[in-house]
Amino acid sequence: MAVLKIVTLPHPVLKEKTKPVTAFNDAKLNQLISDMAETMYDAPGVGLAANQVGISLSLAVIDVEWKEPLEKKHTKTAPKSYKIFINPEVLEKSGPIEFEEGCLSLPAVTGVTKRYNQVTVKYQDPSGKSHTLKAEGILAVALQHETDHLNGKLYIDHLGPLKRDLVLKRYKKTRR
Repeated sequence: MAVLKIVTLPHPVLKEKTKPVTAFNDAKLNQLISDMAETMYDAPGVGLAANQVGISLSLAVIDVEWKEPLEKKHTKTAPKSYKIFINPEVLEKSGPIEFEEGCLSLPAVTGVTKRYNQVTVKYQDPSGKSHTLKAEGILAVALQHETDHLNGKLYIDHLGPLKRDLVLKRYKKTRR
């Protein structure tokens, strides 16, 4: 496994719709999934889309339950049990909520977005088998966030123009 470089705004791959995964049960795909998971935990984040590491494939890993140790002296972490979403598609959304989001591709800034508390998502696993998942809470928000990435959207695209400009201004300050 390897930690990959996370691309940040304004990298063009972040604004492009990704290509569907078509090769399943594939060593390269499995290696990419492992590397993405290691990168997500190293960042640390709760989700990572393939285009965030510069690869235009419809693939995301998510683990909303893992937490780093609260203090550096504790070396034991919660178990890592990430979920893999290949070619995900949000089928249904309900329960509008506002949620403060951040993003590994826009580090150090957050914004309050409108999301849904429940979603139904269709996706494939690494063997190509199709699944449907009904998710709620933080997992539902993470699925919307990562699916947006795969469609070339960032969370700031859900903000009004003034809020988006404010977040981008703060982001640019952190990049100096």
